[in-house]
Parts: sequence; structure tokens; C-alpha cells
Amino acid sequence: MTNTAVDAARLSLTPAPIGARRVVLKLSGEVFGGGAVGVDPNVVRAMASQIAAVVRRGVQVAVVVGGGNFFRGAELSRAGMDRSRADYMGMLGTVMNCLALQDFLEKDGIDTRVQSAISMAQVAEPYIPRRAIRHLEKGRVVIFGAGAGMPYFSTDTVAVQRALEIHAQTVLMSKNGVDGVYTADPRTDPTARKLDHVTFAEALVKGLRVVDQTAFSLCQENRLPMLVFGAEGEDNVARALSGERIGTLITAEPVPDRGGQTT
Repeated sequence: MTNTAVDAARLSLTPAPIGARRVVLKLSGEVFGGGAVGVDPNVVRAMASQIAAVVRRGVQVAVVVGGGNFFRGAELSRAGMDRSRADYMGMLGTVMNCLALQDFLEKDGIDTRVQSAISMAQVAEPYIPRRAIRHLEKGRVVIFGAGAGMPYFSTDTVAVQRALEIHAQTVLMSKNGVDGVYTADPRTDPTARKLDHVTFAEALVKGLRVVDQTAFSLCQENRLPMLVFGAEGEDNVARALSGERIGTLITAEPVPDRGGQTT
């Protein structure tokens, strides 16, 4: 394993505060709705509070938000709607979630910028990677909305792409109903076992579909560590942002444990 890969993997497990730590957090839209259609203000307020607490400790946080609490393009497509149009509707839903998170972050005293991949100048900046980096360096949270601005791309893939462009050290994938990567679907297979570490190659070969396969491939090619963890819990987001070892760490190569062995 190269020194660069080892250092990146260790950074993803290093507790905050460290001022240079920059992460991308992916939040699913279902979290914003609390399991229902629309936005649950209490849920978003609690999420913003967790993010704000970590930002105050010097961690640079960018967020990619899904829109599943409003629209899911793939589901609308299966119901007969044109896939491209359905995906654009989903992108607009992500921006609504971005604005909700921005509102509660700023109420918590954290300067926040929303950048959209689709032009909507009244509510968001255009997505410009170098501007996003500058915001992060100034201690602002940057929330990326409207996905990739193109149909057929999941927000999982967008989270990885944004992380690569802004030179984040790790991407954190918050998931509903599962607290990591398992050998099988734990909701249907009682023998499913949670994995603490796995490589992207192993995840792809075994068909572990907790995250979009394209997102796995992008991380593998660019040696970007990913942490998959459960959205449930009062402080899971703060723990993941702080570098605590929860969920499942996925890396391009096995990560050496404290005794020098690879896992």
C-alpha cells in the first residue's frame, strides 16, 4: 500500500479537531423528511446542530443532499414518466433540502453557501469548485444541490465527484436503515454480517450495493476513502464528521491495523 493511500485512510479515522481536514457528507433526502414527504424542521434542525458543532472545531464540511423525500427519478420513471424529466424533478427537490439545511445552519451561527448544478441565481450560487474550496477555507459550510445537473447520475456518485474536485480527504455516506456495509441485506438475510473494513474491489465483486456502483468505482480509481454509516442516532453525523470509527470504512487497498496487519 502506498504512503499516500495509507495517509488518506488514516485521515478518515483521525478524530477532530484538525484544521486541514476536509470532508464531503452525503445526506439522503429521506432523512430530511423523517420518513415522510416534505421537510421535517425538527430533523433538519438536529442535523444542522451536529454539523455546526464539528465545523466550530475546525473541520471543513461540504454536503451533498438527496431529494428522495420529494421525488425519486428512478421510481417516477418506473411509473411511466420520462426518466430525464423525472430526474430533473428530483434535482429540484435536492435544492429545497439544501435551502432548509442552510437556514438551520445559519440559525446556528454557521455561514453557509448553497451551490447548484442547475442555474437558479435567486437561491443559490452556481457550482464552481474553486469558489467552493475558498468558502471551506473561510470556515463556511458548502451545500451542493441539483445533483450533477444531468439525469441518470445518483447523488452517491455526485458526492464522490464533488469530493474529488474540492480535494476532500474522505467522503461520508449517511444511509437510512443500515449502519454500514453487510455481506448481504440484513433486512432479508439473518446471517448477514457487518464489515468493519472492505476494499472497493471486494465490494464491487461481491455486489455489495449499499452505495451506487459508479461511486465505488470512482473512489477506487482515485484512492478516495469512503465511510458508510447509519443516519439514525442523535450524534452519528457528528461522530462520522469528527473522524470516529463507526460504520464501514471502504478503501482502495486494505488498511493496516495497529499491529501492522492488513484488514
